[in-house]
Amino acid sequence: MHYGAPERPSPKATDEAKAHFRTLVPDDERVSVKPMFGAMAAFANGYMFMGLFASELFVRLDDTDTATVTAAGGGPLEPMPGKPMRGYVTIPNWSTDESAVREWGTK
Repeated sequence: MHYGAPERPSPKATDEAKAHFRTLVPDDERVSVKPMFGAMAAFANGYMFMGLFASELFVRLDDTDTATVTAAGGGPLEPMPGKPMRGYVTIPNWSTDESAVREWGTK
């Protein structure tokens, strides 16, 4: 018997997206990268702060910064349709605008 939403496969990040993501993760011994959502995510002190969902980059931000990123074209991270993860927002144009990613990924 299955309770809740029917299972569906998580979209997978491309190898190119994963490789690019690794170049953006801060080089700090306190940061680790682990599998998450069929891709990978970066953690500091046990907390996820940045990752990939399919080939979208997401970061964890406070409400003010989330509003700023959303106004610039970002959106909520929704691993399950209609169920956004509070505090996590996708970064628009992340693969071509590394300065924005570095700004938001280190907040």
